[in-house]
Amino acid sequence: MQSIRVEIVSDVMCPWCYIGKKRLEMAHNLLDGIELDVHWLPFQLDGTLPKSGKPRAEYLSEKFGGKERAQTAYTQIEETGAALDIPFAFDLIEYSSNTLDAHRLIHWAEQEDLQNQMAERLFQAYFLEGQNIGDDEVLAALSGDIGMDDDEILDKLHTDLAKDVVKQQIAEAQKIGVTGVPCFILGQKYAIMGAQEPETLAEAITRTAAEADQDAS
Repeated sequence: MQSIRVEIVSDVMCPWCYIGKKRLEMAHNLLDGIELDVHWLPFQLDGTLPKSGKPRAEYLSEKFGGKERAQTAYTQIEETGAALDIPFAFDLIEYSSNTLDAHRLIHWAEQEDLQNQMAERLFQAYFLEGQNIGDDEVLAALSGDIGMDDDEILDKLHTDLAKDVVKQQIAEAQKIGVTGVPCFILGQKYAIMGAQEPETLAEAITRTAAEADQDAS
């Protein structure tokens, strides 16, 4: 069984990143003899948001010019999500959250081999439940949901631990040309931008695996 490293540059406030995660899982099911070694890397679509977040209505007004225009933009996302069993509930979101601390949570989860589960739980909390994923208490509770020590996480969140690491990873992603997410980096060599269809991802992963196999022989 061949293993291919897949790094997903993502922001947990990006609905297309959640769609991309589901499509990658579907792509995995199309692969023959290839396992995926998935790692999540941080990106911030809006690093200017305050720690406490910004009221959703205000954020949408600034970004789209009003709720009605935002709804037009989100209609395609909702339809795409429904086809993937993602029941986006944008109306439940009260705050657009700063995701820096959510990325710290994903970073710590990797140390316990729970990174994929943490990313999934954060997506669920934000897009399906409308939770404020910039809030320390919320983040600690979400870590507990997947088996991490929520008290320890809460203590860490009250420090600056891993902030520099996350910011450096974001800067590195920007340096290599990542301007939007999701971005899938295959075998640390090839990048695929956007939430591509499962077949497209599977084909690219298969080509990457074939090339790696050839290089090794």
